[in-house]
Amino acid sequence: MALTDFDLVLFGGSGDLSMRKLLPAMFARDIANDLPASARIICVGRHDWSQEEFLATVESTSKPHIKTAPNANGWAKFIQRIVYVSLNATDPATYGPLVEALRKDDAVTRVYYLATPPHLFAQICDNLDNAGLATPNSRVVLEKPLGRDLASAKQINLEVGKVFAESQIYRIDHYLGKETVQNLLALRFGNILFEPLWRREWISDVQITIAEKIGVGNRMGYYDTSGALRDMLQNHLLQLLCIVAMEPPTSISPDAVRDAKLQVLRSLKRFTPTTLAQNIVRGQYRAGHVDGKAVPSYREEPDAPQKSSTETFVAIKAEIDTWRWAGVPFYLRTGKRMADSLAEIVVRFKQIPHSIFNQPTSSFQPNSLVIRLQPDEGLSLNLMAKTPGDSMRLKQAELELDFREQFKTPRMDAYERLLLDVLRGQLTLFMRGDELEAAWEWVEPILDHWEEDDSVPIPYSAGTWGPAAASALIGRDGLQWREEALPED
Repeated sequence: MALTDFDLVLFGGSGDLSMRKLLPAMFARDIANDLPASARIICVGRHDWSQEEFLATVESTSKPHIKTAPNANGWAKFIQRIVYVSLNATDPATYGPLVEALRKDDAVTRVYYLATPPHLFAQICDNLDNAGLATPNSRVVLEKPLGRDLASAKQINLEVGKVFAESQIYRIDHYLGKETVQNLLALRFGNILFEPLWRREWISDVQITIAEKIGVGNRMGYYDTSGALRDMLQNHLLQLLCIVAMEPPTSISPDAVRDAKLQVLRSLKRFTPTTLAQNIVRGQYRAGHVDGKAVPSYREEPDAPQKSSTETFVAIKAEIDTWRWAGVPFYLRTGKRMADSLAEIVVRFKQIPHSIFNQPTSSFQPNSLVIRLQPDEGLSLNLMAKTPGDSMRLKQAELELDFREQFKTPRMDAYERLLLDVLRGQLTLFMRGDELEAAWEWVEPILDHWEEDDSVPIPYSAGTWGPAAASALIGRDGLQWREEALPED
């Protein structure tokens, strides 16, 4: 669907997200000829810079993050779209330059992207409204974190909802913009093969992992007040769980898909005092080696509190109380300074009931479907197959679908796709307010338990797969994490 003319207003326009992700994403869509000729990008910041000074900053800070080196003509065309406006987002008296910069044409779509701390969301929306800039043709994009707990998430929904209708609010989760996540929808609902098997009778367990080799880097100020549970699990991992577990929606329309995801979140089994202690592992990395290089512990990172109890790793066993999934464990895991950087979903099927071969069933690897989100997007189906030779010996083999090899068309990154969806008014890949609150309702008892328990995260060495307790968590069910279960070559 072709884009109509727009003004994209980036609050936090000189910040890290805008420079590393948003502006490069818009440049990629510009050189792909997706943007209308007169579309503009208005970058809002506190710095008292001239237009020339800001464009010089874009040149030095944003341009290096563009995947393919831009040619001079393409870059010149792109920066002509950029307008810099200096204002204090919390001071309504400073919004005059933004009013002047925006076109008065009601046919022009206005998108306000709030790449700011969440405590500013309500104030920015109020100031836009008071300045007459929150029109029926406006949209607002809210970047995570969307609150610290249920109360703050509800407050954000309430305050932003006073200015913008729910249909105008785009709560962004960049993991939902990944090609593989959308291919999971295609895999489930565009093929008959897996749907009869996508249930408790045939699936043993589901593992969802987002692992990073990197540490906290320069995000210590944010991360130490957030931790892995708020930063990754409450949003990214739960959204992936919803896509895996949801019932077939009636269509791909926004509310049909989001209704189906909401049903999953509301069906998650609530924790009890016993399961809070048994089914959750939190850890914090200590010094170790990543890619052969020594790295410091979390508490030795720059600006880290010396006695910080913030978790950098969390593993959770979740269960969904529905007819389709009752009794199937979902293992969610995320961490920093891990052995590898990857994001994947592993759907493991049950073991065959009986072996007709001269091998016990215990020597067989259960069939599994591995959906790789990063670094290399693709799917693999692991099956048992006969090895070459005159004996009937079975070994695991892979059917591999590499999206880059299969589809030669240029690929969009997550922010490119999601920004296009915002500009087109497509809400399917964005969280609805009740989804956000349902996710926090499930996560909040974990946070409360940690505060009341006064325990500290379990240490794990950087460059490993986290605390041994995470292996024990899944091991109690007679299972293993995928990397532990991989057969030896």
